[in-house]
Amino acid sequence: MPRSFTGPDSFFSSDEKAWWASVDKALKGTPREKLFGSTEDGLEIAPLYARRSDTPARSLRSGEGDWTVVQKIDIADPDKANQQILDDLQSGASGLELVLPGALAMHDHAIGVADLAGMEALLKDVQPDLINIRIDAGPQTPEFLALVLALLEKRKIDPSLVAITSAFDPYGWMATKAAPDQDFEVVTKRLQDVVLAAREIGSPARVMNADGAVWHNAGATAVQELAFVLSAAVAHLRALEGAGLPPDEWAERISMCLVADADQFGTIAKARAIRALWSCVLEEAGLPQSPAALHMTTSYRMLTARDPWVNLLRNTVAAFAAGIGGADSVCVLPHTLAVGLPDGFARRLARNTQSILLEESNLAKVTDPAAGSGAMEDRTEKLCKAAWELFQEIEAAGGLAAALSQGLVQKHISAAKAERDSNVGRRKRPITGVSEFPDLSEKAVSVLHESADAVRSAQRELPDLSALPAPGDGLWFKALRTLAFEGAPLVDPAAREGQGNRDHSFPILAAGRIAEPFEELRAAAASFEAATGAPPKIFLASLGTPAQFTPRAAWTANAFAAGGIRADGPAVHASLEALLAAFKESGATLACLASSDDVYEVEAESAARALKDAGAAHLYVAGRPGAGEADYKGAGVDTFLYGGCDLLALLKDAHRHLKSVYDGGQSDQEVLK
Repeated sequence: MPRSFTGPDSFFSSDEKAWWASVDKALKGTPREKLFGSTEDGLEIAPLYARRSDTPARSLRSGEGDWTVVQKIDIADPDKANQQILDDLQSGASGLELVLPGALAMHDHAIGVADLAGMEALLKDVQPDLINIRIDAGPQTPEFLALVLALLEKRKIDPSLVAITSAFDPYGWMATKAAPDQDFEVVTKRLQDVVLAAREIGSPARVMNADGAVWHNAGATAVQELAFVLSAAVAHLRALEGAGLPPDEWAERISMCLVADADQFGTIAKARAIRALWSCVLEEAGLPQSPAALHMTTSYRMLTARDPWVNLLRNTVAAFAAGIGGADSVCVLPHTLAVGLPDGFARRLARNTQSILLEESNLAKVTDPAAGSGAMEDRTEKLCKAAWELFQEIEAAGGLAAALSQGLVQKHISAAKAERDSNVGRRKRPITGVSEFPDLSEKAVSVLHESADAVRSAQRELPDLSALPAPGDGLWFKALRTLAFEGAPLVDPAAREGQGNRDHSFPILAAGRIAEPFEELRAAAASFEAATGAPPKIFLASLGTPAQFTPRAAWTANAFAAGGIRADGPAVHASLEALLAAFKESGATLACLASSDDVYEVEAESAARALKDAGAAHLYVAGRPGAGEADYKGAGVDTFLYGGCDLLALLKDAHRHLKSVYDGGQSDQEVLK
């Protein structure tokens, strides 16, 4: 193949036939099909793509310049939260996401604000007209929007100059809380009311949000996330029609949120796809084209509590992809969020991840950098097609609310999650720092510790909000804003998400991180050590020379470390007697033979019998059983450990054996049953 980038024989002059000829030469007879892959949605990924000249650059970000750097604020004390806000804004952030009581994604942390005084403390010295503000407060979002607008009125700031977005998706709330129909209808009516009231005062607030994070964190694939976000956005269009808003204003009141994860190409394609899908919806509905207001947040699902420093790499890839994909705003979740409430250092790293991409890498300077890439255009088009088909299925079921009530959405997500969990357990989808290359000596990271009572609230009882006008025509929110301006508390500052009625006729969707099953094993190992005074261990019965046992021994030690089980060994043993002496001295009750297949043929069976006689409660062999499986089992081998086996199940079983021997008492082991 030509190696230069210029001239008649340049790198780019080679046609597809020449490329494949070079590929076949490198494969040395291996079929090309081995190079093809697929996404979680079953979309084919080819090893080579031709350059696309039929796809011009897409119009992505709706505005010019950089995307908005959004920082999540979830510190309970409004005064401390304000200090963090000012630090963020002075150091590069251009937007805030205020996590308030009732938020679906509060992760046990929310700002303790209930009235105008609390909102004033929270936004002290902040100029709302110079930044973007996202309000994440679940079904209580209208109350907090009222507090923000009341603050603008008190400061005499023109609401038309302030960019406010609601991060609340009532369909996500319905899915995660199983909200009954009557409660859902009330919330929808209130959001319609907010839109009309905001329009009357000239506020451009985007009140309706289609949130992909709900579906993603529950286990949805990229196609499912796109389809459900599109379904929610279409449902919002219908709600705005029902509110009597002029059709040309509908799209201007809707925002969308997608998740950026460590799948760089998938995230870029997903961001590009939602804009194409939204454009199709507007065209089919006969509405004027309006660019999607797209916010992207890095994935909570991909974060790990173990070795959280790797999250910095995951977040960087995700933020990069979100920027390349054309997000209007991006929020990078701090790398320690899965551990606890992030401190200032973690928040600074989250903020600076975006600052470096913008200021040093200049990612926002190019319009649609992925345009013309055969791989990216193909992935985008396949996502659009598959998501549109699922979207049509949801619509045929009666819309997103009906599909949730029927369990259709949950069925799709549950199937995807089950397959992903299986791949994680088998390490077909490895998690660096958790299921791969775990650090059993890692040091704990710093997080904030605060009292749940650290809130700023009025010392008066909540007013009787049921006395307000019925929502629907804007008068309800107008009255709510008046109460806010008068200083009345609008919410219970101690409220937490999860409270309220539930419809038990359909299953709820629960958020979770993919690393949690392995992290539970690590917690069980810590509990075991606390109960017994020693960490759980396994003896590596290495046979032969270092050249023969080192590859498998190293791999085996890494595999057991994923469950918090330390390896004793490997070492060179002069004889079987020396091996048994080392096993007894180790104090381990689990043992694993580790060496090459050639050595196993000669020594494995005798070593297995001897280790069993010496007290090994459970004996493993590192490697596939092969034709000698029956003989190995007859010699006392209990389990075979190899690449592709269900490592998670194997490690859970190992913990059960450890507990049965040492009986450390009540511990986190119970979670493994």
